Amino acid sequence: MKTKPVSSLILTTYAVVIFLLSACGNQPAEPITITATESTIDVIESTHTAVPTATAVPPTTTPIPTAPPGSTATPTPQPSPTHTPFPTATAIPAELLTPVAHAPDVQPPPYAPSECSDRFPCNEDVEAWEARIRVPAGFKVSYLAQIPHPELPEFGSQLTSMTFGPDGLLYVATTKGEIYKITADGSYELYVDGFTVPTGLAFQPGTEKLFVSNRVEDRNVNGEGQISVVENGEITTLFDGLPCCYIGMHGPNGIAFGPDGYGYVGVGGRADHGEILDGSNQQDELQPNEAVILRFHPDGSEVEPYAWGFRNPYDIAWDALGNLYATDNGRDGNAEDGDIVPEELKRVEPGGQHGYPYFDCPACFGIPDGVEIVPPVYEFEAHSVPAGITTYLHEQFPGYYNSQFLVLWTALPFASKVVRYTADGTASTFSTGYAAPIDVVTGHDGALYVGDYATGIIFKIEYEG
Repeated sequence: MKTKPVSSLILTTYAVVIFLLSACGNQPAEPITITATESTIDVIESTHTAVPTATAVPPTTTPIPTAPPGSTATPTPQPSPTHTPFPTATAIPAELLTPVAHAPDVQPPPYAPSECSDRFPCNEDVEAWEARIRVPAGFKVSYLAQIPHPELPEFGSQLTSMTFGPDGLLYVATTKGEIYKITADGSYELYVDGFTVPTGLAFQPGTEKLFVSNRVEDRNVNGEGQISVVENGEITTLFDGLPCCYIGMHGPNGIAFGPDGYGYVGVGGRADHGEILDGSNQQDELQPNEAVILRFHPDGSEVEPYAWGFRNPYDIAWDALGNLYATDNGRDGNAEDGDIVPEELKRVEPGGQHGYPYFDCPACFGIPDGVEIVPPVYEFEAHSVPAGITTYLHEQFPGYYNSQFLVLWTALPFASKVVRYTADGTASTFSTGYAAPIDVVTGHDGALYVGDYATGIIFKIEYEG
């Protein structure tokens, strides 16, 4: 078993971002450089622009149409085997659903050079990192662990996804295909490896089965993704054939189990705005499992679309009332022409069309007659790249129950933060100072855990009053 920090340089984070920005729309505002290994994910931030909120729609086990709105495809009947009923959710006390007001936006710290970087502390400098990360009054931050790159230990592993297991340990995936488990003291060990860019992790409630979204063929055109299950150290494929891996980022990503006991996974589009990837900008045919939230039985016997229109839903999370939220990265824009495209947080409407590929822009193909687009509930600044999201379903943060926390991944000054969103359609900057945060999860202890893609560091945020 290894223990936390291994000597490491903090990659000059700004290089990872240039790749990320090209994935989430528009051109970067300025050149960015980062010394890093190969990268394969996305980024985030918030201008706090309120957007009309969609009506909350509870999840349903009623059959959902298998053809997207606007499609002429014939719905494919899905099998409906008999299964043991799943447990139903318990009632939530009303007082828990009354959130405290947003604290003032936490301001980012200034960049400070170190012997490892012109902007950030060295990866192993626990004290400097804990001093750098900012949180509201009453909260504290601690440096939990740092996972070094397996081939370049002076660098951090590029983290992609995190989840807590039934054993109370934190499980963390990396772009190199490893999944580590981390203890409360920051010690870690390899749990399983051999995946190709795992980007979604979730344990099925009540079991020790870890569900993993990952890639079969990591290609820009005609790539393939799949959902795998890890149990007793063995990896099996639950289902495959999922669209992947446009610009190295779109594909099957975040997984979450719903109140109905089924698994849900976000799958991105095969292009920027639905075009054929041959340079012609001709409209491509939309695949039935593309740009969707898929719903699946944990044994793989049922897989069906739950909702459509997600360009790159990096992560998803259920709230206490049965609403599903998804972070989504906006299409590429052209800032020189004033086509600046925001990033989005979406409340998923079952059976609804949430955008992709029906955009209104000079290079886009428009919105078909009769197709109604479900609007996002919140918009973030272009290039900010919303990635991981968690719903806070614990009482350790007083008044924060049922808030959504999400990270803005881009290593740009206006991003690299944790944002709090509440159901009234408002948001605030909760924590800043990261290099490139990629995921956030709630622990069994009620603390928030933030994983940083660029450094491989995992931070813990807890309330102390």
